[in-house]
Amino acid sequence: MTIGVFIDGAAGTTGLEIADRLAGRSEIELITLADADRKNAKRRAQALNSADFVILCLPDDAAREAVELTTNSATRIIDASTAHRVADGWTYGFAELDPAQAAAIHEARLVSNPGCWPTGFLALVRPLVRAGLIPPDWGLSASGASGYSGGGKAMIAEFEDGTADTAFRAYGMSLEHKHLPEMQKHARIDHAPIFQPAVARAYRGMLIEVPLALHALPRKPSVQAIESALADAYRDSPVVHVLPSEGVSLVTVEEVAGTDRMHLRVFGNAERGQVRLVATLDNLGKGAGGAAVQNLNIMAGLDPTAGLVL
Repeated sequence: MTIGVFIDGAAGTTGLEIADRLAGRSEIELITLADADRKNAKRRAQALNSADFVILCLPDDAAREAVELTTNSATRIIDASTAHRVADGWTYGFAELDPAQAAAIHEARLVSNPGCWPTGFLALVRPLVRAGLIPPDWGLSASGASGYSGGGKAMIAEFEDGTADTAFRAYGMSLEHKHLPEMQKHARIDHAPIFQPAVARAYRGMLIEVPLALHALPRKPSVQAIESALADAYRDSPVVHVLPSEGVSLVTVEEVAGTDRMHLRVFGNAERGQVRLVATLDNLGKGAGGAAVQNLNIMAGLDPTAGLVL
C-alpha cells in the first residue's frame, strides 16, 4: 500500500529534513506543489485534501490556516509548528513520553510534533514525575544550547554571514518562551521550569540539562534510583538510549548531530546528593524532522524507525 504525503512548507529547514528522510521510500508518494503554487490557497487546499497524511512545517498562523483548509476528514495531520502542542483535540507526538503514547499517536488524526527543547526536557523529567521521584509541584530548571539551525533561515544567515559575532548566545532572559506551556503540560508539573536556553556556533545538535538536588527531594532518591527510572522508561526504545556516565568527563552539543537518536545520561555525586540530567539530540532530527517521520510511521502502521538515521 502506498500513502500520499504532502509537506506544507517543504522549502523550509524542517520540511527539507523530512523530505530527505522520506525520499526513496516505495511505500510513500510525496505530493508536491510547484514553487509558484505554494502560496496559492486553492492549490494548497487541493494538495492538503488529496493527501493521506499532511506534515505542516509552517509558522503558527499558517499552520492554523492549513488545518482550516483541510476539510477532508480522512486526511491526517502532523503539525511541526508550536500552534497545537497544548491544544485540545491534538495528540502529542512524542512516542516515548508515556507507555501508551505510541498507541495514541497511531489512532490519532491530529498529531502535534514536539519542540526540540521540550523533547529533551520531557525525556529527562516525565519518567521521574511518573515514578514519583519528582513531585509535580517541585521547582525545576532546564538549561542548554542548540545549534543555530533551530532558529530558521534568518538565524542561519546571521551565523553564516558573520553577523553573529559570537560562539555562544544566551536568550530567553524574560523567563518567557513559547515552549514553556508545552514543557509544563506534558511533564505534568504544576509550574513551568526556569528555562535558560542558548544558541551555540554549531549548525545542528542540542544539549539539554536538568539539575536535581536529590537531598532536598521528599523521597531523597539515590543517583541509582534516578538512573534506573530512566533506563526502565526507555528500555525498549530504538530511538532514546540511556547511556552510562562513568568515565564521561564532557558531553558536546554535536554528540548525535546528523542522527535521529537521543542520548540520556545521569551524572551524579552521591555524597553531595546531586545529579545533572543531560540529554543530547539533533534539533533537526529527533527535535524536528526525525520526530515527524517517526510519527508518520506510527500513524500509518509502518516500522516506526523507517527512514530514520539511528
